[in-house]
Amino acid sequence: MATTYDELAERYIAVWNETDPTKRRQDIDDLFAPDGRYVDPLAVAEGPAAIDATVAAVQGQFPGMTFRLAGPVDGHHNQARFTWELGPAGAEAPIVGFDVATTGDDGRLTQVLGFLDRVPNAG
Repeated sequence: MATTYDELAERYIAVWNETDPTKRRQDIDDLFAPDGRYVDPLAVAEGPAAIDATVAAVQGQFPGMTFRLAGPVDGHHNQARFTWELGPAGAEAPIVGFDVATTGDDGRLTQVLGFLDRVPNAG
């Protein structure tokens, strides 16, 4: 259970970077409520299994790239917002996004709404 908004965002980003399937699923189960949702312009994932599959698919699409927080985490009540980047270590990230996360009273994520601010041009 997260104790601060910063910790919540750090644990969330760590899930997206975890490549061991067993550990990633355990981390998702610990971080998300059983009916947790992840929604962005490209995916809707409802429940831990679907969230895990979404993370695995993103990792497969962008091998060798990692997520990192890009700026401060802002939160109040049961919600937080933060900007993240996805790119190679030590280089400018080609993908930047912004997420809004809500938690239940137990501190576990109930919903994450993702927005893509910068994506590479296809083609």
